[in-house]
Amino acid sequence: MVFSTKVFRKIEKIVGKANCSNAKEDLLCYSYDATPTIFFPDAVVFPKNVQDISSILKLANQYEFVVTPRGAGSGMTGGSLPVNGGVVLVMTRLNRILNIDKDNLIAVVEPGVVTGDFGKAVERQGLFYPPDPSSADYSTLGGNAAECAGGPRAVKYGVTRDYVLGLEVVLPTGEIIKTGVQTAKGVVGYDLTRLIVGSEGTLGVITSLTLRLLPLPETVKTITVIFDRIETAAETVSEIIRQGIIPRSIEYMDNASIRCVEDYINSGLPTDAEAILIIDVDGGADEVDRSIKRIQSVCTKSGARYIKTAATSQDAEKIWKARKAVSPALFKYGPDKINEDIVVPRSKIPDMVKKIKALSRETGLTMVSFGHAGDGNIHFNIMLDKQIPEQQTKADHAVDEIFNYTLELGGTLSGEHGVGITKSRYMSKEISPDSIALMRRIKAAFDPAGILNPGKMLV
Repeated sequence: MVFSTKVFRKIEKIVGKANCSNAKEDLLCYSYDATPTIFFPDAVVFPKNVQDISSILKLANQYEFVVTPRGAGSGMTGGSLPVNGGVVLVMTRLNRILNIDKDNLIAVVEPGVVTGDFGKAVERQGLFYPPDPSSADYSTLGGNAAECAGGPRAVKYGVTRDYVLGLEVVLPTGEIIKTGVQTAKGVVGYDLTRLIVGSEGTLGVITSLTLRLLPLPETVKTITVIFDRIETAAETVSEIIRQGIIPRSIEYMDNASIRCVEDYINSGLPTDAEAILIIDVDGGADEVDRSIKRIQSVCTKSGARYIKTAATSQDAEKIWKARKAVSPALFKYGPDKINEDIVVPRSKIPDMVKKIKALSRETGLTMVSFGHAGDGNIHFNIMLDKQIPEQQTKADHAVDEIFNYTLELGGTLSGEHGVGITKSRYMSKEISPDSIALMRRIKAAFDPAGILNPGKMLV
C-alpha cells in the first residue's frame, strides 16, 4: 500500500512526535549510506526500546508498509537503504552498554553503541573486544552484527560473529525472541544467533547483543615493511603465516594507495615503494619481541627494502592513520569509485595481485588494492568517471573478471561488506540455486509479509 498520513499518525503515537519525521530534509539524511545511491523513505523513526520496535513491525504487517533497520549508515553495499520507501528504523537511541561482566568475560549492549566507544570502554576495564572495522569510530555494534563486520585484527581473532554469544531480536512479525547463551558453550536447538548475524537486517531487528570479551593483551607493537615489488609483499604474507606466526593484523597498501595517501595527509610513506605491509603483533612482552624478530627475519629473507618497528604508540597511530585514510583519499584518481572486498586464500594473493595489475593495463583504468592481507581480504577499487560510458563498461567488465577469478582461486565475493544491493546480482556466481532457494524459504519463514528490509541479497 501507499504509505499514508494515517499510518504516520499511528507511528507518532508509538514513539512520540519528537521521534519520527516525514519532513523532506530528514528523509534526505536517511536516504543514503556509504554507497553513491539514494532512496528516499516515507518516514524516519527513532525507537527508544524493544517495545517500540515490536509495535512498529506489527503495524507494518497490518498496513503492509516496509521497514528498513539502520545503524550509522556506514555500510558499503546498501544494506540500510530504503529501496522500497516505507520506514527507516534508526537504532541510534538504543545506545547503552548495559553490563560489562569481568568475571565471565561478557558484555551486554544495545545495538546503537558505537563500536570504537565500546572498545575503549572495555579496555578501561582491562578487557578486549577484537572486531575493528575501519568504520569503528562511527559504525554501531548492531550494524556490525547485521553485516558480520571484520577488520584488520580478523587474521588472529576472527570477525563479529565469533564474539556474538546471544541476541535479543524483534522478528518481522513483531514477536520478541532471545537467541544464544551467556556461557562459553551452548548447543540447545538451532543456532539462530549465527543465522541472524550477517543477515543484513532481513530476518529481524537486533535490540540487544551479548558479546564475548578477551583479556587485554599486555603489549602491542607495529612493524612497517617496505617492498620494491608488490608480488614479493604478497608472498611474504604467506611465508609469515607458514612459519607459524599469527600477527594481530597484516595490512598491505599498493603503490597507488601509498601515493594517494601521501597527497592526502603527508604521513611520510615512501611513494616509490611498490607495496607496504603494516604488521601488528600483540601478547606478552617477551612473546611479542620474539615474534617481531621472526617476522623481521622472514621479511629480510624475502627481499624487503626496509623494516621499522614503531618506537611509540603515537608512531604506530600515525601509521594506522595512513592506512585508514586510503579509502577517502582515492577520489584523487577519479570522481567515482567501485569498491569491492574479495577474499582469496592467502597463498593466492600474489595471483590476484597480478590479475589486478593486468586488468588495469588492459582497461586503462586506475585500480587500487589494499586491505587485510593476513586473511586474504583484498579491498579492490576501480576509479572512474561514471559519466563516461566507456569507463563504466570497462569497469563492469573488470568487476566480472575479478569476481570470476576470485571464485576460480577458491575465494569469496565479499569478506565483510556484505551483499546488500550492490552485490546481489552476483550471488548466483558463488551460491548454488538450491542454496539460494533454501535462503528464500528461511526469509519467508521469518518474514511472511516481506516487510523487513526488502530488496537486499535475495532479490
